[in-house]
Parts: sequence; C-alpha cells; structure tokens
Amino acid sequence: MRVLLCDDHPVFRDGLRLLLDELGVETVAEAGTGEEALEAVARTAPDVVVMDLHLPGMGGLEAIRVLSRRHPQVRVLALTMLEEDVTVLAALRAGASGYLLKGAGHAEIRLALDAVVGGSLVVGAPVVDRVRANLGAGATPVLPQLTGREREVLELMSRGRSNEHIAEVLVLSVKTVRNLVSSILAKLGAASRAQAVAIARDAGLGRPPG
Repeated sequence: MRVLLCDDHPVFRDGLRLLLDELGVETVAEAGTGEEALEAVARTAPDVVVMDLHLPGMGGLEAIRVLSRRHPQVRVLALTMLEEDVTVLAALRAGASGYLLKGAGHAEIRLALDAVVGGSLVVGAPVVDRVRANLGAGATPVLPQLTGREREVLELMSRGRSNEHIAEVLVLSVKTVRNLVSSILAKLGAASRAQAVAIARDAGLGRPPG
C-alpha cells in the first residue's frame, strides 16, 4: 500500500509516517497544503491520501473534491480533529472513502486504510452512529430550495454557531460563510438570522439526535 500524507503540521506528519512504517505501509510523499497534495498525487500515484481538512490555502474538502474528479482511483481517508456531523457528511459527499478523528489507534488506522483500499466506506467509531442517522434520514432533503452547502451552514446556525465557528468547521472563509448566510435568508424569505433559525428548527434542523 502506497500512502500520501497531507497535514500542515510537520510534527504530526512525522509521527504518522513512523506509525505507517511500523504498520508496513509505504509513505510515498508528504504535503502541507491541498495544492501540494494534488501535485504530489499526480507525481507519485498513491493508493490512498490521508488528509487533514483544516489546511492553509485550498481547504481539505475542496482538495478532496478535486482529487475525486482528477484521480477517481485514489482513495482519500480524512484524518482530522473536526467531528461535527456536517463536516463528516461534507467530506464523504466530496469523495472521501473514510473519516477518522485524530487520536485513532494504530489498529483503527490500519483497518481504515485496508478498508478504503478495498473499496469500503469507513467512519470512525465516535461519529459513526450520528452519520448513519443522517444518511438514513430520507431521500427528500430538508428545505429543498437550499443547496447542500447552505443546509450545512443553516444546520450550524440553528445550533447557535457563529460565522467564525461555521467557517472553521466547514473549512471555509468567513466571507464565504457570510455570503451563504445571505443566500439562505433570501431563499427562506427570512428577514433576520433569528427568523431563518426558527424556520430551520421548524423543519427539524439543529435538534439533537434522539
């Protein structure tokens, strides 16, 4: 198995590379940004890219989308601190084959790598139940006039998250989040953020699972 590591923290990459060495997995390249990862994938043709989502420049989610389009044979395993439901779902929709939280054990990482190379979808234990509930929520989306990204933003708005927090969770710029909020208000016919949140909660967004 040939793996490319993408994380903007060199110390974390060093530790992960040593772990992969212990597991008998070859690290063919390393990258600190999404742009570097795309270049390295084209050069080295790895089997799997292990990618953080919070990256400078091109964010991890956008890098996954581009990777999936340019190199559909390359699997992506997201390995990140971000555990919000919408971020997990966004990564899977972008084309990731797996999603683990940093802190996953050696055995879990090895099993995840084997699974994604074999064509399976893998989500780490701490978030799998919530993701399963979201994926099984039904074929008709809530508030269908909104795009998937707008629903993700509205979901976080309805949980009381600020634009800055939403930007961090979804790996977007704050300006992009502001633009998405404006679009949401317009599409919902809402005069304020509070009114949009009320509409979202009436539609079932922002409620704790149960």
